[in-house]
Amino acid sequence: MGVYGYLLIVVLAAVLAAAGQYALVGGKAEAIDRQSLRGWGYLFLLGLLGVFGGSRWFGGIGSISSLSKQGPTVDGFYILTGLVGGLVLIGVGTYALYRSGQGEPRTVAEAGIHDPQIAHLLFGDTRSAPLWLAVRLFVGYEWLSAGYEKITSSAWMDGGTALKGYWTGATAIPTKGNPSITYGWYRDFLSFMLRHEWYSWFGPLIAVGEFLVGIALIVGLFVGIAAFFGSVMNFSYMLAGSASTNPVLFGLTVFIILAWKVAGYLGLDRYALPILGAPWSPGRLVNHAGEPGTRGKATA
Repeated sequence: MGVYGYLLIVVLAAVLAAAGQYALVGGKAEAIDRQSLRGWGYLFLLGLLGVFGGSRWFGGIGSISSLSKQGPTVDGFYILTGLVGGLVLIGVGTYALYRSGQGEPRTVAEAGIHDPQIAHLLFGDTRSAPLWLAVRLFVGYEWLSAGYEKITSSAWMDGGTALKGYWTGATAIPTKGNPSITYGWYRDFLSFMLRHEWYSWFGPLIAVGEFLVGIALIVGLFVGIAAFFGSVMNFSYMLAGSASTNPVLFGLTVFIILAWKVAGYLGLDRYALPILGAPWSPGRLVNHAGEPGTRGKATA
C-alpha cells in the first residue's frame, strides 16, 4: 500500500471518529469538552485499527481469495472493506462510551468478575520473584548472547549489511512456494526501509538494543520496559518469517511484562521502582519534588 492509501486510512478514521463523537454529544457543539476530546481520541484509535484491518487483514474463504481485497482501491487501500471495518469498531466503541456515560460499570470488578488468586500470586506477590528471576536470567542471557554476536560483527555495526541481506531475503517473493512474510503490509514496511537504506543505522540499533535488553533483564532494572522492547523485536522477527527461539522468548517476555511489579524484585527494580515509580504511580523522588496538589506539601 502506498502513501496515499495510508493517508486515506487516517482521514477516514478521523471522520468516522468525529461522527461517533458527534452522535454521543447529540450534535451539540457546546458539549465538546476535554473529556469528549479524549473520547474522540479513543474512537480515532479504534477507527485506525478497524479501517486498516478491514482493508488488509482478512484472507480468503471458499472461492473468495480475500475478504479484505474487495471493491475499489486507492493506492492499495480497499475503500469498501476498510469503511466496513471502521464502522464496526467505531460503532461498538461509541456504544461502549454511551453505556459508560449511563452509569454502566467501567471495570469487570464492578460487575463482580475478579482475578483468580494465582494471578495475584504470579503478578503482584513478591513470593513469585524467584520464579521470575529464573525466567529473566534465561531470556536475558538469550538477548545478551544474540546482541553480543551482533555488536562484535562489522556486518551489523558497520553499515548494517547483515540486516540488508536479512530484509532482502524476507521480502523476496519466490516463484514457487510461499513467501517468508505472510502479511503484505509488513512486506511493504520492510521494503520501504530497504529502499531508503535504513539498515545502515537500524542494524547497529538492533544490535545494541538486544544487548541492552539482555543486561536489563539479567540485573533486573526496568524489566517491564526491557521485556516490552524485547517482545517487539521477537514479534518483528516472527512477522518476517523467522521462528527459531522467537516464539518461546516472545511468550516469556509477555509474562514478564504482566509481572513487571515483581519480576525485578530480586534485582535493581527492588530499589528503583519505589524511588522512581511509574507515570501513573509516582515514586518517592517525584512525590517529594513539590509538584502541584498534595505532592511535596506538608500536612498539619
